Amino acid sequence: MRHYADIHRDTKDLDLFCKPGDHPRVLQVLQDAGYRTEITDATWLAKAFCDDHLIDIIFGSANNACPVDESWFEHSVQVEILGRKVSLMPAEEVLWTKMLVQDRHRFDGADVNHIVRKWGPELDWKRLLMRMEPYWEIFLSHLLQFRFIYPSERNVVPEWLMKDLLSRVETQLAAPVPVEAVCRGPLLSRTQYRIDIEEWGYRER
Repeated sequence: MRHYADIHRDTKDLDLFCKPGDHPRVLQVLQDAGYRTEITDATWLAKAFCDDHLIDIIFGSANNACPVDESWFEHSVQVEILGRKVSLMPAEEVLWTKMLVQDRHRFDGADVNHIVRKWGPELDWKRLLMRMEPYWEIFLSHLLQFRFIYPSERNVVPEWLMKDLLSRVETQLAAPVPVEAVCRGPLLSRTQYRIDIEEWGYRER
């Protein structure tokens, strides 16, 4: 069983990531240590409590688009915190999960832009494109926003990637418009696009 942590500075919240099949054992270890545990959402989230301390055990994402898999650990960053070696979440997976958060009360676009600005030259852009392949239009929208916000930093995003994504738009313009009324908005926000599904006749996908 492998896991890694994301420590929130100035909070008592610890995010602990593991593969879906490992979270029952993580909960058992915490229970044996005296923590009160709960499975908050069986598809991606459990919690452990001790006094006013909280641990989120995360094995997926709220939109079910980003399950934790072995590659998260293969590409994790090794650091030492409080005398212990800890595996931190890879920047590519952080971007993958944050690009798909666009709710009314939480939009992670600023986090995306700051990570690209700081780590752009070191990112594995091919692996990030692989993660975002089903959502390449969202990927492109974030990169265009980054270019707007940081015009002097545009070169941190590889030219080949921008050309690839922009060529997809050009090809898409010549393709037939889908016949079925589909709304993919719930992938980004479960609340903001409810009306599309419940009243406007769109099918969620």
